[in-house]
Amino acid sequence: MARRLVLVTGASSGIGAAFARQFASKGWDLALVARREDKLKDLAEEVKARFGVDSLIIADDLSDPDAPARIVKAVADAGRQIDGLVNNAGAGQPGYFTETSWEDQARFLELMATSYLKLMHLIAPDMAKRGFGRIVNIASVSALLPSARAHTVYSGTIYPGIKSLLIKASEALAQELGDKGVHVTAVAPGYTWSEFHDVNGARATVSRLPKYWMLTAEEVAIAGYDAVERGVPLRVPGAWYKFLVAVARILPDPVGRAVMRAQEKRMQAQAGGQAASEGA
Repeated sequence: MARRLVLVTGASSGIGAAFARQFASKGWDLALVARREDKLKDLAEEVKARFGVDSLIIADDLSDPDAPARIVKAVADAGRQIDGLVNNAGAGQPGYFTETSWEDQARFLELMATSYLKLMHLIAPDMAKRGFGRIVNIASVSALLPSARAHTVYSGTIYPGIKSLLIKASEALAQELGDKGVHVTAVAPGYTWSEFHDVNGARATVSRLPKYWMLTAEEVAIAGYDAVERGVPLRVPGAWYKFLVAVARILPDPVGRAVMRAQEKRMQAQAGGQAASEGA
């Protein structure tokens, strides 16, 4: 009997690669998707050596509207079925919404939201027919907290809104498919060590955060795998972020926004002080 296969997008590094390793450690074969084929090949060789699992390599760009259909077809053409899906591909769209082109915003939406929904729409019906499936959508704790200026500066004005959509869609789809053996989970991590912060220019700011603010990709993957196996529709990794979300649910929205602004001012002051000391 063939091993189950999980399709992981954005698998070339960070959270995607960590999820690939986590599923591989549990005996799943992989279909690895990202733009950087060389990184995918390196990961495939690693998990083969460590866990004895096989991988399909699919180099594609999910900001292309036709990519989800191509990816699903590539798996079918290889004679495999998709038993699991980790929707992780993504990047920031730094800059103010009103000062960036609609073409950039549309590409951002395609990558960060529409591609996730397309892949689920293509894959979930067959999972339901077979009576088994696992779907993980990588969201963000920013969707559960008051909006912060840093989201606009580094990730994009609509980034938290997109992640909120993924959380609500995951929760609803979990209800729709739960009695058919298909578990759907949204994972909402906070700051996580990955290339994401290098690409969007936030590395210097993130590096100054207290250690308890930072998660590892492995922590996120372990939490996400556990949640989807248990059928938990939303998982926030990390004790600090669980605390922040709990507080945000209690505070009135105006108070929460004021607290967020105060925190941002403290971070800016700390950054300015460090820059001054480094220039002395």
